[in-house]
Amino acid sequence: MTQKTSQLCSRANVYTQVPDGGWGWVVAVSFFFVEVFTYGIIKSFGVFFNDLMDSFDESNSRISWVISICVFVLTFTAPLSAVLSTRFGHRLVVVAGGLLVSTGMVMASFSRELYHMYISIGIISGLGYCFSFLPTVTILSQYFDKKRSVVTALASTGECFAMFAFAPAITALKDSIGWRYSLLFVGLLQLNIVVCGALLRPIIIRGPGSPKATAHENRKEVQYMLENEKTRTSIDSIDSGVELTTSPKNVPSHANTELGPKADMQQILVKTSSKPSDKKAPLLDFSILKDRSFICYALFGLFATLGFFAPSLYIIPLGISLGIEQERAAFLLSTMAIAEVFGRIGAGCVLNREPIRKIYIELICVILLMVSLFAFTFATEFWGLMSCSIFFGFMVGTVGGTHIPLLAEDDVVGIEKMSSAAGVYVFIQSIAGLAGPPLAGLLVDQSKVYSRAFYSCAAGMSVAAVCLALVRPCKQGLSQCHPAGQGQAESPRGKALRDIPEDFLEMDLGKNEHKVHVKMEPV
Repeated sequence: MTQKTSQLCSRANVYTQVPDGGWGWVVAVSFFFVEVFTYGIIKSFGVFFNDLMDSFDESNSRISWVISICVFVLTFTAPLSAVLSTRFGHRLVVVAGGLLVSTGMVMASFSRELYHMYISIGIISGLGYCFSFLPTVTILSQYFDKKRSVVTALASTGECFAMFAFAPAITALKDSIGWRYSLLFVGLLQLNIVVCGALLRPIIIRGPGSPKATAHENRKEVQYMLENEKTRTSIDSIDSGVELTTSPKNVPSHANTELGPKADMQQILVKTSSKPSDKKAPLLDFSILKDRSFICYALFGLFATLGFFAPSLYIIPLGISLGIEQERAAFLLSTMAIAEVFGRIGAGCVLNREPIRKIYIELICVILLMVSLFAFTFATEFWGLMSCSIFFGFMVGTVGGTHIPLLAEDDVVGIEKMSSAAGVYVFIQSIAGLAGPPLAGLLVDQSKVYSRAFYSCAAGMSVAAVCLALVRPCKQGLSQCHPAGQGQAESPRGKALRDIPEDFLEMDLGKNEHKVHVKMEPV
């Protein structure tokens, strides 16, 4: 089923259909660790907030711009990541991304001004995060079909385990060696992304509809047309009183005349089979912007992003402001991460069931996520925050682990446009990624109450739920417009087959079953 080819010093896996396994399991493990060292680090960055505020003597909102710029660059450069992945392959892009992530974090450990961190973590590491994450999740979706939802959900739990482990570990580390050396250690640790990128083998699917198979089918059909033409010539010659067979080899005069039609048919075949190769696929397909269902889904991602990052950044400062010790406040983030693991796995198992309308399951999860964000504003003590953290962690896991893979579903764009759609979709999220944390920080600076940061998150998630609810109706509206124009164009091959009389086909089949010489005796 699988054969190995060599492309640019890297072997590509060639399958006749989506493997739902094989080397895809190695890609899934690579994606797990890419999640650990990308989103896991971003969501654990809240442990540095108080240290950065003290070191640079800056407000909460200005410190939050470090992560805001990082998330903005991560999402804004998604189309560039998609183009580079198409041009140079996923492996090379992820390796380059790992080097950028590590370089930016190491540079941040030597920062003397806050704007130095804007450049190092915000721009350099942000670009590396994009080059590392998006190509990995895209190629993982190509290796799986029926198991795509559950495998992606399991692999995406990497950021959850990272939050669980990094929050208390980094807290203890910076208490021992300081926040600068802790950032340096994290930057060196992120070099593991390079190893993960090296394991991403390209995948090529050559199914029955591939160009080679199509050309083979065209040749067979041309052969049938030629043989039927020969059969018709033989039958028309029966009245001459000459001994004939339906085989053209027994007709000397036909041997010369068949070259013309055959040559013409071969030329038609060559032209037909060469058309797909002449037209190159675009590096980034912007035609998806004409799809109303994708526009609604992209708006869902835009507003939902407001509620993805701010809670994990502000849960520790919120706990400290309520009189909770820093170690116990860090434990809230770890608890949130563990709950997110169960949310991602649970969503993957549910969405893996067939038949099921996955877009509606996602809508229910988004509504519950909105409720969990509002619940934070009513918490006043440790166990209240613990309950909200578990609820929010579980629900954000159901949405965070499935919203990008759902682009491959037919309700949105489908697997064929998954790569371009993922780039454009994450690009649109960049606006919310830039505005989300500073907006929450502004509310905190004005009210001096950290729970106010969750209001902007809940408001954005409410609008996201409305946009998600419109995806399926928009898709149904588009599908009703297609049947009117489907029957207008007919391929030349289908027209040629339609023009062949059925009796010639039947007679040709009879020839293959028993070849009988037709001998006409003179009267």
